[in-house]
Amino acid sequence: MSISTAPTAAQARGNPPTTAPVVLANPVTVLSGSAPSPPVRWFQTFPWQLAALAGLLGWAYLPMLQVFFDKWVNDPQYSHGFLVPFFSGYLLHKAWQDGPLTPLPLPWIGGALLVVAIGMRAVAGGILFYQLDAASFLLALVAIVLTAGGLPLLKRAGPAILFLTFMVPLPYELERNVGQPLKTAATLSSTFLLQTLGQPAIQDGNLILIDEVRLGVVDACSGLKMMVTFAAFSVGAVLLMRRSRFEKLMVLLGIIPIAIASNVLRITATGLTFVAVTDKGVRDGFHDVYGWLMMPVGLALLGLEVWVLRRLVVDPVAHR
Repeated sequence: MSISTAPTAAQARGNPPTTAPVVLANPVTVLSGSAPSPPVRWFQTFPWQLAALAGLLGWAYLPMLQVFFDKWVNDPQYSHGFLVPFFSGYLLHKAWQDGPLTPLPLPWIGGALLVVAIGMRAVAGGILFYQLDAASFLLALVAIVLTAGGLPLLKRAGPAILFLTFMVPLPYELERNVGQPLKTAATLSSTFLLQTLGQPAIQDGNLILIDEVRLGVVDACSGLKMMVTFAAFSVGAVLLMRRSRFEKLMVLLGIIPIAIASNVLRITATGLTFVAVTDKGVRDGFHDVYGWLMMPVGLALLGLEVWVLRRLVVDPVAHR
């Protein structure tokens, strides 16, 4: 028995049979070449190397850091030094979250800067100049960053390194030379404000005479150390705020006037208290309280400045 099939119409006309196209339900697109690799963050490319260098640098500068630690503990004017490394770490963390970058290592430049830092440290150790030693520490950090990632990495880590400057106490000569003009300005301004408030205040050098009250503006009352603390807070605010360069510049320029204004308000409040109160213990208590209130007053004035700038300066991006 044979089985035959009937020819199709195409075969009957002598045409070759055709094959019907097959349509896939889920088409797959095949691309030639290798898939692009996911971006790698700069910190993930050499984490152990950076950790080892940071540990070695911390061990090398441990004596200097111990001196600064004692200053932060014993001098309330430099107590902000405890917060500086943590804030720098936060800035470094924010830089890490900005996205991937392409490192361009500059080992020769970084190595040269590291040699300069070692020379600065040798000089600082010979003359016991801890501020110069701190400068060599910051320069060594810059050298490591340039060696690891070049200028792209320095742009990311630069603000964090620069902010570490505020953990360094001021040199004694700078405190003496700059503190005296600040004392004179604080004495003159406080005397004028007391006179404005109706007190018979008279300036005599760095003394303010109000009847029998003799209010001396000593070195601790110059406001210089408080100015350094307030500058650290202001620079930190500038690094975090998303505003125009003009507003940031105004905040930086306002550091000195706001610090002087806070000190003048403290001296004036102390003078009014000494006039109204005769008990020495109460006077000393108010004097300490006014000293602690200088920073909150300065921060309040800083907030007022930022509030005014927000209403005076138009953000071009927000008004497009």
